[in-house]
Amino acid sequence: IMIDGKDLKDLPISNLRGHLTVLFQQPFHYNATVRENVAYGDLQHQPTDKEIDDAIEAAGAAGTLARLPEGRETFLGKSFEMGTELSVGEWQRIALARAFLRRAPILLLDEPTSALDPWAESNWLTRFRRLAHRRTAVIITHRLTTAMHADVIYVVQEGRVVESGAHEELLVLDGLYAESWERQIVKQETR
Repeated sequence: IMIDGKDLKDLPISNLRGHLTVLFQQPFHYNATVRENVAYGDLQHQPTDKEIDDAIEAAGAAGTLARLPEGRETFLGKSFEMGTELSVGEWQRIALARAFLRRAPILLLDEPTSALDPWAESNWLTRFRRLAHRRTAVIITHRLTTAMHADVIYVVQEGRVVESGAHEELLVLDGLYAESWERQIVKQETR
């Protein structure tokens, strides 16, 4: 694996970590304030309230923040007597706010929209496009409505890449991706 022409094995681990933002399907829940949950995205800096608020807005979490009793100073998680628990989708938005704050050049995401309904997924993808602008983003997903927005889609079967190309190219190829698209999307629309 090469990053800017350098073999990944030759990069010091601390240098590599500084270039990555990772969003998991089940984002990590820090038992801390909203502010701290977002600020953990970039431990090298002390973000301002405006930077935290901008990241929350960009991630689509402003509505969640507005309903919390202490705003960005609300403690999240049931470890606190007065802590507030969030839904999976709300935690995903907080994790996305961490990624917006971090500004790393490489984004790795594992099923980032799995807990979102189709309308929330569409909104999330619009926001993510802004986050990913001028960066490298790798999204691992089974949701073809997410995959279709990628510049290049790699179809993996039994650990091997069996197809690659843009959404329209893969549909024309009429292979595994097109078959999955037919099962996942087209048949749903005809119900």
